[in-house]
Amino acid sequence: MKDLERKRKRYLKDSLPKRLGGLAASLGRVSSSARYETSAEGVAEMMEESQYYIEWTAAETKPEVAAGLVDIQVALSMWRRIWIEAQRNHSQRTLLSFQAKKWSDQVLDWSGLLESNQ
Repeated sequence: MKDLERKRKRYLKDSLPKRLGGLAASLGRVSSSARYETSAEGVAEMMEESQYYIEWTAAETKPEVAAGLVDIQVALSMWRRIWIEAQRNHSQRTLLSFQAKKWSDQVLDWSGLLESNQ
């Protein structure tokens, strides 16, 4: 990931709910991009970005949220390891897209951002 330290400092300036919202948005981009074989490198970068966001945020969340975030981080790591091959398979791209959407929705729920807009 380009200029990681600058990105980390910028990310950590936001409140915890906004950081979780940013993670949810990143996972949403993984979901929408994973459907297309032509965006394979971009998807891998977005997965890596999401992993960093989790690393920088999980310790500040409730234990049950931290556990869920770590589970997502581990799953993203597994996907990144197989992504070169998996991205060539429509079913695998669809599965990652589906999983990333579920993760995005869950993280957005954990952020509490939807509750504050009601």
